[in-house]
Amino acid sequence: MTPASNFRRALLGALASLPLLGASLPAGAQETSIKFQLDWRYEGPAALFLVPLAKGYFKDEKLAVTVDAGNGSGGTVTRVASGAYDMGFADMAALMEFQANNPTAPNKPIAVMMVYNNTPAAVLALKKSGIKTPADLAGKKMGAPVFDAGRKAWPIFAKANAIGAVTWTAMDPTLRETMLVRGDIDAITGFSFTSLLNIEARGVKAEDVVVLPYPSYGVKLYGNAIIVADDFLKKNPEAVKAFLRAFTRGMKDVIADPKAAIVTLKARDGIINEELELRRLKLALDATVLTPDAKAEGFGEVRGPRLSLMASQVSDAFATKDRVSPAAVWRDGFLPSAAERDIFKAAKK
Repeated sequence: MTPASNFRRALLGALASLPLLGASLPAGAQETSIKFQLDWRYEGPAALFLVPLAKGYFKDEKLAVTVDAGNGSGGTVTRVASGAYDMGFADMAALMEFQANNPTAPNKPIAVMMVYNNTPAAVLALKKSGIKTPADLAGKKMGAPVFDAGRKAWPIFAKANAIGAVTWTAMDPTLRETMLVRGDIDAITGFSFTSLLNIEARGVKAEDVVVLPYPSYGVKLYGNAIIVADDFLKKNPEAVKAFLRAFTRGMKDVIADPKAAIVTLKARDGIINEELELRRLKLALDATVLTPDAKAEGFGEVRGPRLSLMASQVSDAFATKDRVSPAAVWRDGFLPSAAERDIFKAAKK
């Protein structure tokens, strides 16, 4: 055998061994790690992210995702901006406020998918208070934590409904519904699907509670969106697209079978009340996701004029340092196809 043929044989042998070398790489070596923070505790709506995680949808997209509980949208936005988390779930108004108050921040988070097409913010009162409409709130004692989304957006709600002056009381989130039931305050602001169930847990029947949802009274603010750190988005655009594909796949499963989704939630937090969290999840879906607005705009999308109006309203209501720039808070081009995002087919008739 000639030297040339010996070399050719050796080269072919080396090439043939390459797939074996590739196969010996550690499992998951090609995965992109994503640290994700929720806006709140492991309650019903957290299933939207825990289901695709538990079912391996993120892993199918070559993503190594961790999902942690949060303590409010403001905190989630700040932690994503700091780089402590790569992505998160946060209220769009909180994202706008951060951006406008921190114009020189180097790693400002950006929204890439709208999940709560309508804000879940609402005013809640007891029927015995005599409050039936927004106009009845004039002169009343209102209560909410200072960072509550509904309280911060109150000037928008008040202007839309020509409500006179009210008196505000601040408290810890755990005391909000207690103070209402006790009669210390006349009404509260909060997320409808959270505060209503908390009021019921304090012995008040649902039929004895008045709920005034912001979207039903002229306030068409967007709610929670999936946000991404600017640095992470620039370095990992395909991973962000993959995350949104997997999330959308899981979203359909949650909508099709909310009860099974709560079983997944229970596996993460064993002390939850499954019946309560199932109600919370269904209320959240009905109020913010499976809405006429979301269907008209397309799940996951925003509309320019509506986003611009919200940016202007938030700038005024939150008295931000700079005016909110709609173009700075939202980035197109990462959503799955419209067909993939047709979550409404998954809803049971």
